Amino acid sequence: MADASIQIEVVYASVQRQVLKTVDVPTGSSVRQALALSGMDKEFPELDLGQCAVGIFGKVVTDPAARVLEAGERIEIYRPLVADPMEIRRLRAARAREKRGLPG
Repeated sequence: MADASIQIEVVYASVQRQVLKTVDVPTGSSVRQALALSGMDKEFPELDLGQCAVGIFGKVVTDPAARVLEAGERIEIYRPLVADPMEIRRLRAARAREKRGLPG
């Protein structure tokens, strides 16, 4: 007889702390259902688990409500970016050019 539940991990890192939880969820649970069962929204009240970006082992999940979990998978909850990485690189390159005295 197959198990009625599987074990997964849910991880989130705020600026101050990080939490990794092992969670038992019913077999056939979606990513969104597992997030609701994880209790991460109680650990981090600022999280909106219905809207936040998530991934599994570093790959973004585009439809968390449809993606069914397998045993041993790790759901990663992503924080929104504070700044655009491309803009940061552009500004850094401009400052480096200025220091070297090169034209922009």
